[in-house]
Amino acid sequence: MSAPLIPLRIAVLSISDTRTEADDNSGQWLVGALESAGHQLTTKTMVRDDIYWIRARVATWIADPEVQVIVTTGGTGFTARDSTPEAIDPLLDSRIEGFGELFRHLSWQEIGSSTVQSRCLAGLANQTLIFCLPGSTGACRTAWHGILAEQLDSRHRPCNFANLVIPQRGHHG
Repeated sequence: MSAPLIPLRIAVLSISDTRTEADDNSGQWLVGALESAGHQLTTKTMVRDDIYWIRARVATWIADPEVQVIVTTGGTGFTARDSTPEAIDPLLDSRIEGFGELFRHLSWQEIGSSTVQSRCLAGLANQTLIFCLPGSTGACRTAWHGILAEQLDSRHRPCNFANLVIPQRGHHG
């Protein structure tokens, strides 16, 4: 008998200098994916690709006890405008090194050597999981289906990230 899913409270941040809410396909796709998986969207917003705008928005969510997981999309490439890793890395208490490695491995099958230009990353800050994905819908789909769907599912074995942010029995959160 399988235990029920423990839904996580997830915030989505789209990072772009060129997109608006109306054409934010990646962010909207992530919202649909997390809700279809049984999780709860706490908020979704957009910021321009600016290190301080990104850091301020994510830091606010890290401090908010209602947000257990933050998923960002955009700003992880190598252009001068891409600043997500620089914005997020200083906020992390610990990095999930294998996330970027596994993402690039999965992405290799779809885009070949171009995956080496992805600087996606993940980590934990104040008991909040943070996943920074590339801005393309295809990359978000790869990360969700290849990693996040299982790792945010409290029932996934032998281990998952969900159990890092779910309050343990007897504790109030």
